[in-house]
Parts: sequence; C-alpha cells; structure tokens
Amino acid sequence: MKYRTDKYGNSISLLGFGCMRFPQKLGMIDMEETEKEIMTAIEYGVNYFDTAYIYPGSESALGTILHKNHVRDKVNIATKLPHYLIKTKEGLNKMFNEELSRLKTDHIDYYLMHMLTDVETWQRLKQLGIVEWIEEKKASGAIGQVGFSYHGNSDMFCKLIDAYNWDFAQIQYNYMDEHSQAGRKGLTYAHEKGLAVIIMEPLRGGKLVNRLPEEAKSVFNSYIIKRTPAQWAFRWLMSQKEVTCVLSGMNSMEMLMDNIQTASTTEMNEFTPNDFAMIEQVKKAINAKVKVGCTGCRYCMPCPKNVDIPGTFAAYNRLYTESKFWGWVEYTMCTALRKDSTAASNCIECGKCELHCPQAIKIREELKNARNALENPLYKIVRKAATFLNF
Repeated sequence: MKYRTDKYGNSISLLGFGCMRFPQKLGMIDMEETEKEIMTAIEYGVNYFDTAYIYPGSESALGTILHKNHVRDKVNIATKLPHYLIKTKEGLNKMFNEELSRLKTDHIDYYLMHMLTDVETWQRLKQLGIVEWIEEKKASGAIGQVGFSYHGNSDMFCKLIDAYNWDFAQIQYNYMDEHSQAGRKGLTYAHEKGLAVIIMEPLRGGKLVNRLPEEAKSVFNSYIIKRTPAQWAFRWLMSQKEVTCVLSGMNSMEMLMDNIQTASTTEMNEFTPNDFAMIEQVKKAINAKVKVGCTGCRYCMPCPKNVDIPGTFAAYNRLYTESKFWGWVEYTMCTALRKDSTAASNCIECGKCELHCPQAIKIREELKNARNALENPLYKIVRKAATFLNF
C-alpha cells in the first residue's frame, strides 16, 4: 500500500474505504461480509475509513467490527457532522456523542462538516460556537483533525478554504470532473495551503465503469497498456501529488483486492503524455452526447445574479451522458443546497456572461433549457426544505 501524509505528517493510505455502500443482505448491512472486507482491507494496509451520521447503519457497523476485532488503534476513522440538523451548541454535543457511541470509540481522527455549502453556512455555524467547540474537542483529544466535504464550484470551495484553519478537505474529483465541482483548481489550492485532500466519487458512483459508451470502452481496449476503466480512473487520481487519499465504496472482495493492487503500484506523477492523451480521448467519447460544449473555464463568472453557470451546464450534460437522476442530483446539490441559490432560474438574461465565453455558447438560451430540464417540482421542494434548514 502506498501512503501520503496529512498536514501534520501522519500517514494516510492512498486508498480509503468509503463506508456508505457496505454489502447488503435482505435490505440490511451484511455484517459477515462487511467484516471480511474491512479486516482484509486493514490487513493490506488500508487505514482510512470514511463514514457519516446519515449513512444508514454505517457508523454502527464500522464501530462494531473495529471493536470486535480490537483494531481501532490501527485505523483512522473519518465521520461527519450533519450541521444542517444542528440548531444549538448543545445539539453539537448531542450529535457528536451519539456518533462516538455508534463507533464505539472515544475519539474521531478526522471529523468533517458534512456537505458544507458556502461561507454563509460556515458563518452560521460560527455563531453557534462551532469554532470554540472544535477547539475544546481538539484539546481533549476527542477530535484529531477537522475538515469539510464539499459539492459545488471551485470559487466557493477556495473561499471556504480561506474561511478557517482547516486540516483537510474532501471533494468530488475524477477525470470527468477535472474542471467542474471543486476541480483541479480547488485541489491545487487546498494542497498549496497545506491541507490533505480526500477524493470522493472517483468513478462518479460507478458511472465511469458501468455506463461508459462503447466508443470510450474502445479507446481503453485499443490502448497499448491494458488496464480496466476502473484501474485507469484510480491511477489518474493516485498519480497526482495533490491527492492524499482516494475513497472507494467497495462492496465486494473482488473490487477491494483490485483497488488495493492499484493503490499499491501507482507511482506519483507516473502518467505519460500518451496516457493523458488517451484519457482525453475517453472524455471526448463520453462528451459526444453533451448538450452544451462548456469546458468549465469559468470566464463567464461571476454572474451578477449568482448563477453557477459551469455547474449548471455540467449537471445538464450529465443528464444525457449518464442518467437523468444523477444529473438532477448533481444540480440539486450544487445549486439548491445553498443559503443563496445559484440556480439557472436566477438568470435575468443580462448577457454579461456571453461576452466572455471562449466557446461562444448561447448561455442565456442554454440556461433556459437547463432550467426546464432540471428544476422540476421535486427540485423546488428540496430548495424550500434547504431554506428551512438554513443551508
């Protein structure tokens, strides 16, 4: 197993175990199979396990298995505070203590603000006393390091990085999201600030394996170096020096062992110009069905009405390159779950964005199309609920 270091020089396995999708049996977590996979992962050097309060049964399953096998001191537990459910400082303690109980531990090694959306949300948490609370928990040893997980554009991600002295951050990043979400810009910015960066969605929920168009598969199959799409996706990430750990929601022993092999053999900066060119061909094949030729350059930003133009187009394109459901999910997470909406419907058609677009995209027209496709009745319900919960 290869390792990278965090902000304080601690070793983190290059492969992390994402605990959101443990093996299931009759609609429940299969504890026997899950235990086998967790213990095998630890045996092969995986030491970073990522769970969350809202992952059904995940914290309890992980805590039970680690406690039963007396291996708590061999791993790092990362879990998350659902800040959107917290209204008081007392609520912080109640939630945290429940997580400790579920995990059968007295400390959390890496504690995240779950899905932190913007600086305004962080300011609300500060008003509740979150900074003092974190300092207390760190001083007592109950929390090792503090970070946040994030879905959204790179500009807001960088602002959040500057809003507090974070230890680490967790972002969605893969070869298709190189210039969307936090993107390479956010990854580099966090790394330069000294933060460890944990990667989620390396395969876009499996879409970069299970939903590849035939043209993309053909590019992989015809390349001189023979690897599976999953292996290429992980190696693309793991070869980047800014990446600390890549999470994988492994729910089979075959997947676990394959990922362990990849994480044990990938060298930093190993990609050659030919490798990068091949991945670009794969991206081109995937993007052949896109609706808007947006490259995520962000020359159109900032929008005077706060529309996340590149994020909207990325989600809109995902409707046609992957699935309607995941395109909608991405759009909802990146525009509705905000204190200040960044939705396409905010557009007033001023046209300022079109003056700066290198691709000469008819942005106003495409934003209308995206709005019609993405802002369905369920979206509006989620937006109202997010407003009520003070996202």
